[in-house]
Amino acid sequence: MKSIHILLVEDNEGDILLTTEALLEGKTVNKVSVVRDGEQALDFLNQKRKFVSADAPDLILLDVNLPRKNGHEVLHYIKTNEKLKHIPVIMLTTSSSDTDINKSYSNHANCYITKPVESESFLNVVSTIENFWINVVKLPSAK
Repeated sequence: MKSIHILLVEDNEGDILLTTEALLEGKTVNKVSVVRDGEQALDFLNQKRKFVSADAPDLILLDVNLPRKNGHEVLHYIKTNEKLKHIPVIMLTTSSSDTDINKSYSNHANCYITKPVESESFLNVVSTIENFWINVVKLPSAK
């Protein structure tokens, strides 16, 4: 089975813990990198500052409401950058606003998922993401 590297861009510690736990329990993800704001996400993807040796992720889970640069700004940057735009981006956020949903898709998000409030439902969502994006979908090879 192919190993996969997921970049989780999330500022909520509880959601970071639940998401990483669910992904690593699934046994198909062998690496989860976590950054806590939009600027760190861009540094990670561009291998700058403390992320100079970071490996490119195969998949990005991106929150909308982030400090420094919000998820829409990060998504727009990724999808307009020749070196990054092939990486699938899943918006995983508490926001269910039509504005956020429409803006995400107009910036070429691969999908938009609203986080459930209850932890068991949240874990089910993460395992469904993992199953679909890792076991069903063929991801592009790293450039």
